[in-house]
Amino acid sequence: MPVSSDTDLRNQDIKIYINGKFYDRSEAKISVFDSGFLLGDGIWEGIRLVNNKWLFLDEHLDRLYEGCKAIDLNLDITPEDIKIAINETQKINKMHDAAHARLMITRGDKIKPFQQPSLSNKGINFVIIMEHSEESPNSEGIALVTVPQVRGMPTSQDPKLNSHSKLNCVIACIQANKAGGDEALMLDPYGFVNTTNSCNFFIVKNKQVWTSSGDYCMNGITRSKIILLCKQNKIEVHEKNFSLVDVYSAQEAFITGTLGSLTQVVSIDDRYIGNKEEGWPVTEKLRNLYIELIHA
Repeated sequence: MPVSSDTDLRNQDIKIYINGKFYDRSEAKISVFDSGFLLGDGIWEGIRLVNNKWLFLDEHLDRLYEGCKAIDLNLDITPEDIKIAINETQKINKMHDAAHARLMITRGDKIKPFQQPSLSNKGINFVIIMEHSEESPNSEGIALVTVPQVRGMPTSQDPKLNSHSKLNCVIACIQANKAGGDEALMLDPYGFVNTTNSCNFFIVKNKQVWTSSGDYCMNGITRSKIILLCKQNKIEVHEKNFSLVDVYSAQEAFITGTLGSLTQVVSIDDRYIGNKEEGWPVTEKLRNLYIELIHA
């Protein structure tokens, strides 16, 4: 999700949670031997606070534990322990609404700066960065650029993993930015449209909502809620393979993510998506339905 350059001055004084203790932002440090720093060996989740409630928290924690199990990271704390840590971090930062938290679990400090997982034998590192952050869909919409960097096969690095190893997506974002785009539109290994470098991607064709099959992307929580809202409100929705030919002729396009909810895509590869006079009615309807859902 493209991030605004505007800085919320309140975030200069936040407290960062590291392994049960709190530190000022300027003093929050992790060892250079941390396996996440050395190798990207860890799992993370992003959650959003609305009206003093962390949205879909149980689903995010389920995904966090699933990711840790997939990489054989022994997460020896319970979901209740994590919820307590989140609530303590929220309380010390005096946050009640419009906040975002990044939960990070790494395999911990290594005794040597090498790859072997058994060299991380001191236990996990658990960090929470919680910031004041308004919902940030770009009101003017964003421009996507299709990039050569593709989403990988599950046998290389499964793109469903929310791991600290995000270099593939970082490279895609760089490619898009250098081509004048806000974010990258990434294809799967077979050339079908998949996702952006940080968000899930949808198009609207003939009042039908299409998104990728989900085989090569993070199956986002917001993505799943939009699919559910379509089904509940008799909007035809498909998880399927489709190509750039389908995308360029779409009437609407949008991306979804925890921080930005639904953000309009106005152009892809310098092709305007939709009709300025008609607007984006399906996207707007889904955005309103999602707002109702999170405030329910």
